[in-house]
Amino acid sequence: MVLFDSNIKSLPRLGRGKVRDIYAIGDDKMMIVVTDRLSAFDVVLPDPIPDKGQVLTELANFWFDKLVHVTRNHLTGIDPQSVVTGEEEKAQVRGRAIVVKKLKPLPVEAVVRGYLIGSGWKDYQASGAVCGIRLPKGLQQAQQLPEPIFTPATKAESGHDENISFERMCEIVGKDIGARVKEISIQLYQEASEFAATKGIIIADTKFEFGLDDRNEIVLIDEILTADSSRFWPADQYQVGSSPPSYDKQFVRDYLETLAWDKTPPAPKLPADVIARTSAKYREALEKLTGKSIA
Repeated sequence: MVLFDSNIKSLPRLGRGKVRDIYAIGDDKMMIVVTDRLSAFDVVLPDPIPDKGQVLTELANFWFDKLVHVTRNHLTGIDPQSVVTGEEEKAQVRGRAIVVKKLKPLPVEAVVRGYLIGSGWKDYQASGAVCGIRLPKGLQQAQQLPEPIFTPATKAESGHDENISFERMCEIVGKDIGARVKEISIQLYQEASEFAATKGIIIADTKFEFGLDDRNEIVLIDEILTADSSRFWPADQYQVGSSPPSYDKQFVRDYLETLAWDKTPPAPKLPADVIARTSAKYREALEKLTGKSIA
């Protein structure tokens, strides 16, 4: 089923993000439902992307399992269908929801960049640095960096997140936690990148989010290493000096850029072919990385 907005009446609703709906389970757990909503330019579009929520959930769970030796994550292993009531609610959560521990989220995003693209490329062109980190001269667009760099950002309730220095991040979360988050994030990125390379995919950059448990220990939360939180490139189409195609909502962004839309709500509707091609790209990333497909 395609799900634009969940409606779970058997649990208290905690919030609705651009893509995720969150419900409370007692005092210490939550259920996160990943819908098929899609946002572009920070605006939620009126048309869902079929299979997107299931793809994101399947892919994040794959990575959580594969990288659990690096750091603990928020998954409980509880089947979401066991905490809702009735077949209609079970259908809404099947394959697209997770039950997680309720933690105190850190108010920063842990961004790791392995390639020079996006806002990092613009920053480098203007200053020779990315988020204050000096880089060698003469690098080209989409070029692999000498080593991955950690470029944290503050999490914005609305609009764009703001890049900050590592030092500023440590002021916000504390020096010890900041150092550990940086270390974990770079290890997660490096191990995931090495694996993805064996599947013909380059992970150009990604973001992680972390929370603290009641013992003040760091736990990996949210989603990880999906096409919504990362930039995936097909290795066979990668070429230094140009922006490669990616396994995400690129078709949507490209289409919207052709319209006389000011990138504020309400967003325009999408043509059927753009929806279909975007859905196919999400599914392709899952199939390449995991060998699994959405039935």
